[in-house]
Amino acid sequence: MFHRFYPDRYVDSAYQIEFEQYKEHGYQGIIFDIDNTLVFHGAAADERSVALFQRLRALGFATCLISNNKEPRVKSFADEVSSPYIYKAGKPGAASYRKAMERMGTDETNTLFVGDQLFTDIYGANRAGIYSILVKPLGPKEEIQIVLKRYLEKIVLYFYERQNRR
Repeated sequence: MFHRFYPDRYVDSAYQIEFEQYKEHGYQGIIFDIDNTLVFHGAAADERSVALFQRLRALGFATCLISNNKEPRVKSFADEVSSPYIYKAGKPGAASYRKAMERMGTDETNTLFVGDQLFTDIYGANRAGIYSILVKPLGPKEEIQIVLKRYLEKIVLYFYERQNRR
């Protein structure tokens, strides 16, 4: 019932993902959400996020940021980490994921997605046929509509984790 919202992998943080292993398995591009995935909601890029994108480029990954936020928010972050971006992405629609892959020169078989929300980020990646990685949100400060969705996400995550224990 909830399978369309299930990530392929669930980890604590984007900063703990073993990107080297994904590179060894042929992945070439990574699409990221920003808020509560890479930095606290609304925060500027920090040293850790800049270092992550430098590391990914050194590994040979292409990157792209997609966000439902407006351009000033997304562009300022993207400029700091030197990554292409898509704003007002319309997640969970698959179109922006496909547009990101086009910009990176990748496809569904060699692209990862990393985000913190099941109903927008992961569902959209799954709809686009991309390997999806869910991370725990970095902080509790979020817009009210996201706070409400988090309660529903807990139900889906309960069934996801129950399935994965089997």
